[in-house]
Amino acid sequence: MKLEGKVAYITGGTKGIGYGIAESLLEHGMKVAISGRSRESADAAVKGLNNPNNVLGLVSDVSKLDDEKKAVAAILDTWGQLDVVMANAGVGHFAPIDELEDEKWHQMIDTNLNGVYHTLKASVDALKKSEGYYMTLASLAGTNFFATAAGYNATKFGVVGFTQAAMLDLRQYNIKVTTIMPGSVASHFNDHEPSEKDAWKIQPEDIGKLVVDLLTMHPRTLPSKIEVRPTRPDLK
Repeated sequence: MKLEGKVAYITGGTKGIGYGIAESLLEHGMKVAISGRSRESADAAVKGLNNPNNVLGLVSDVSKLDDEKKAVAAILDTWGQLDVVMANAGVGHFAPIDELEDEKWHQMIDTNLNGVYHTLKASVDALKKSEGYYMTLASLAGTNFFATAAGYNATKFGVVGFTQAAMLDLRQYNIKVTTIMPGSVASHFNDHEPSEKDAWKIQPEDIGKLVVDLLTMHPRTLPSKIEVRPTRPDLK
């Protein structure tokens, strides 16, 4: 894919990994729509990005299909096409299963799992037209389970399975589908505030570089599931 002039949509793109991906795509000449759950966060992110004239800030809660349909419609109204979709929005709550609150379980299911479905459902017709690329941001927690993460594991295992099955459904339309499964990332996930202590972790711009590499890879080749982890976690 030649990136100049292409259009991307990144859910949860107002900070962290999504923001890092947006920066990378803008540097390669793409137009990027980012969504957040508030107008304030979306506007602040647009102002901070390196080419705000090519950024569209949207308000969308991925747990609501109608929100995602409206977001995609806004992108098409603005730029007339949609070539890349990154379903990045996610939340995490961690507690032993007998202590995990029902509300937090459902928030993870609604955002992490239902959200990737809603984003694809809203954008798939546009991606068929552009023969585009759909990506999900899963986690190493989508293949490695651990204590206190029953809810989070359930959603990320689900995202991996959903994305791989969708890949098989959509490749007949020349839509490429990939799930990216990072380990520890220096992001705002779970209310974390990145600092110099996170230098050992994957950085958001590293995931951005990975997304660019995927988009520019020859169309005959599809890395459909990618695990990525810090090289030296012992340095933390």
